[in-house]
Amino acid sequence: MLDESLKSEIQGAYRRVIDSLDLTPRYGQRLMIAEISRTLANIEMDDAGKRTSNEHVCVLEAGTGTGKTLAYLLSALPVAKARGKRLVLATATIALQEQVLHQDLPALKAHSGLAFDYALAKGRGRYVCVARLDQAMDGGGEDNPTLSLFEQALDADHGDDFQKLVRELGDAYGNGRWEGDRDSWGEAIDDVHWRRLTVDHRQCTNRRCGHFGACAFFRARRHLDSADIIVANHDLVLADLALGGGLVLPDPADCIYVFDEGHHLPDKAISHFTYRFSVGGGLRWLRNLRGSLAELNKSLGVQPTLARLLGGLPTLIEGIEPRLGEAFAMGHQLAQRSEGLEEGEDNLHHRLAMGVVPDALREHADALVTVFAELCRSLESMADILRESLDPEKSTGLPREQAEAWLPLMALLHGRALEAHVLWQAFAERDPQDAPPRARWLTLERFKGEPELSFSASPVSAAQTLAKSLWGRCFGAVVTSATLTALGRFERLQERAGLANRYRYQILPSPFDYSRAVLSVPPEACDPSNREAHEKAIVDFVEALDEQQAVLVLFSSRAQLRGVERALSRARRERVLAQDRLPKRELVERHRARVDAGEGSILFGLASFAEGVDLPGSYLTHVVITRLPFSVPDDPVGATLAEWIESQGGNPFMRISVPDASIKLVQACGRLIRKEADEGRITLLDRRVLTRRYGRALLDALPPFVREIDGVVQGR
Repeated sequence: MLDESLKSEIQGAYRRVIDSLDLTPRYGQRLMIAEISRTLANIEMDDAGKRTSNEHVCVLEAGTGTGKTLAYLLSALPVAKARGKRLVLATATIALQEQVLHQDLPALKAHSGLAFDYALAKGRGRYVCVARLDQAMDGGGEDNPTLSLFEQALDADHGDDFQKLVRELGDAYGNGRWEGDRDSWGEAIDDVHWRRLTVDHRQCTNRRCGHFGACAFFRARRHLDSADIIVANHDLVLADLALGGGLVLPDPADCIYVFDEGHHLPDKAISHFTYRFSVGGGLRWLRNLRGSLAELNKSLGVQPTLARLLGGLPTLIEGIEPRLGEAFAMGHQLAQRSEGLEEGEDNLHHRLAMGVVPDALREHADALVTVFAELCRSLESMADILRESLDPEKSTGLPREQAEAWLPLMALLHGRALEAHVLWQAFAERDPQDAPPRARWLTLERFKGEPELSFSASPVSAAQTLAKSLWGRCFGAVVTSATLTALGRFERLQERAGLANRYRYQILPSPFDYSRAVLSVPPEACDPSNREAHEKAIVDFVEALDEQQAVLVLFSSRAQLRGVERALSRARRERVLAQDRLPKRELVERHRARVDAGEGSILFGLASFAEGVDLPGSYLTHVVITRLPFSVPDDPVGATLAEWIESQGGNPFMRISVPDASIKLVQACGRLIRKEADEGRITLLDRRVLTRRYGRALLDALPPFVREIDGVVQGR
């Protein structure tokens, strides 16, 4: 229950922020604060602080200009502190994360009167491993077992650069000028170099490490332990949940999550639980392991159990290598490319229809599951012994120095074996009859000129995983974004993100006056199925644009963007700033500079320009959408889901394509009105919005712009 003292604290903090920063109170913002406060404060819990109620999640669509960051911080923070929980704020993009961390939270702390601490959470792989850095500074990299097996060939041409980088990093970390995270270093660090200086959770020895007191990751972790607000990203939350929760972030049961840009969460989750195994890559690391057995036995064979486990590795490797060779041949036969890729081909995807694995391959995968399981057990046992050898209170018979040198390699091998085991398990298992299948596919490609074959498997929906691992475990959660609904409803998000009907859902009112903008479907608009006529219509329309306008033209394909650009007159082409010619940020800066100079400017962009581009006021007065943003589900995951829906008697176009197009169309139109005083025009050059039965639904899901059809303003 939201008691009066908590209610008063939130209201008082809101008034202080509004007054101090001279902000305008917004109805939608106040409504959002009330909705979040009510939802989180009404969560029931037992005497141990465990949640006992099931209406603990609220889903709020809050358009641009609502002031949602301030709203969810002011409402969720006081409730979280009152309930003894931690607030985890997760964003989908670096830009929003930096805004929250460097602008919103400092302003809130300075002006709200609320006392709180906050910290940024990053994965272990973003921090330098001090032990590895120290080893590299001492010149020990050349004798490092992990490096000798996997990284020397990659780094052969970068020795001097690496040593120079190591000296600079070591000096800066030792003098306190650098905190050890990759992102705060002044220059980009090459991936190959960084891999030599960091570790994952399996390779890290934690408190057993001689450098634990100076560890960059655990220093940051200690800061997290005292923070009331933890700023993270969607990927880190998902990674922590996949590890069981509570390893990097606090236990989900002790967290209230806020997922900003929440419409990205389902896709992030699907990507996170996609498994991949490259046959050639697997064979390479197995050969490297076999070639290093003599060195391993020499260094570790003094320990009896390690000697026995190492003695069994040749048999295990001999059992795996020929099976992987057979899988390589079977994959090429399935893809009907027994000779591999043709000349000029870079790669080829072969999707298994309905995710069904042919019996011969499924049986072969089952055999690979067994042999990789045995390899996993052996490598895990060896890694465990090496970890124990680092503990001064345990006597394993292996010197600490030997264990410390070889543990990173053993943990790396164990991780690779686990990845292989999980992938082959996904190919060996049959999918339940009453649920969507996994997507399964093969990819033919090349690695250093040699044929490569990868096997991949992915869920087609993250709903079940998110429902169980996230919504079912957390104390409370808020999901918000400017675009959560499809066709004005939350059903598509519920289906994709596993959000239950019993949770609270609301579309918050926008502070913008959308009658200041005109949505036009002009006479030039035509059906994109006639590609030549449609491309000519775009060219003619762009040629006729006013010289002084600030325009964003959004294309659905790179080929059409380039085709239109080539077809323009030279004078008009000189006014165009096209994606792919320059980095996105540089294009936007040049566009702004032209507008500041009193000139017109035309930006040509693809889908990435339809979301996240902020050009308020005179920087954007006209958005041209060349065609409705339908996505063809030709990727293996989307195609498998569409195939399954059709097999169930459904219509994948109406169930997936139209709702998803509605979201993208709202996002594209949202580029125009960014502030209360903004105005302008949105032109849609796709006549299907008028001629197809789904067109009315797409139009009605848009904000209440003034509509102009074939040059005639429509009554509302």
